[in-house]
Amino acid sequence: MKAIDIVQPIPSVTTVDSVTAAIRQMTDANLPGVVVVDEQNRPVTVIAGTQVLKMAVLTAYHDDPALVRTIDEASADSFTHDCNQRTVGECLSDKKAKPITARSDATLLELATIMLRNRSPLVAIVDRDKKLVGAVTLTALLGTMAPENQPA
Repeated sequence: MKAIDIVQPIPSVTTVDSVTAAIRQMTDANLPGVVVVDEQNRPVTVIAGTQVLKMAVLTAYHDDPALVRTIDEASADSFTHDCNQRTVGECLSDKKAKPITARSDATLLELATIMLRNRSPLVAIVDRDKKLVGAVTLTALLGTMAPENQPA
C-alpha cells in the first residue's frame, strides 16, 4: 500500500492567514495539525495541533503557571480573543522546520518512520512538483495496521 491509497484531501493555510483560520481548518476537518503552504501550494511547514494551540496562547503565559493562576475564569475562557489579529507567519519560529512531506508513492513504512522521526501525527503528501496533494494522518496510518476484518 502507498501513501496515495490513504491520503485525504485537506485544507491548508498560508503564513498570512490568521491563527483563528488555522484553528478552524484543523477542527473543521478533524485533523491533528495543519499544513502551511506557499503561493504555489507547496508545503512550508507542518504544524502539530499542540503547536497550533501554542500559537493561540499568548507567549507570556507559556512558561508561567503562577501568572496563569492569577487570571480570572471569564478572562481565561476568552484567552484566544486576539487569535484573529495574529497571523500564522507571525507565530512561526524564524527557523522554520523543514516541511514534513512524502511523495504519493511512499510506502506505509516510509510514512511511519517519517512520523516517528519528526514526532508528527500528520505528513503532507506532495506530487512531483512538490505541490500539496493532501495528508496522511496517524489515525489513517494506524487504521491500515488494524483493519476491521481482522480479529483484535
